[in-house]
Amino acid sequence: MKVRLIKVGQKNIRDIGVLFDLYRQFYKYKTAIKESTNYIKERINNNDSIIYACYLRNKAVAFVQLYETFDSLNLNKKLVLYDLYVLENYRNKGIAKILMKKAKEFAIKKKYKIIELSTAITNKKAQYLYESLDYKKDKEYYNYYLEI
Repeated sequence: MKVRLIKVGQKNIRDIGVLFDLYRQFYKYKTAIKESTNYIKERINNNDSIIYACYLRNKAVAFVQLYETFDSLNLNKKLVLYDLYVLENYRNKGIAKILMKKAKEFAIKKKYKIIELSTAITNKKAQYLYESLDYKKDKEYYNYYLEI
């Protein structure tokens, strides 16, 4: 199985839009392929995020989306790994690990001190992956949100 890892650009927007829509469905959102693709297109066009994807035989099978932001308490920048998705038929083959390692390489290259991520409490497979890569579960802070 030869995996091709790429940084997503203009020519990959449609492929990643499809995966992004499936990712959202995984988290129980309704399918919205056009909106999902437009969202990815905006992130790429505005340089709002960094997206890496894995291809097998010219088929996009996985992606990770990273956002650069700030860490006020540590007086530094940090990387937020917000989205990670692998097509169901390609899971448990090491593809997510490839993307996670690429995210870490990117963070090291850009001199980030931390990569932050969150996942659903019920997503035990993702939690196992993150912990196997030395990510630590936050024991000091709770996440809150306000819908507007």
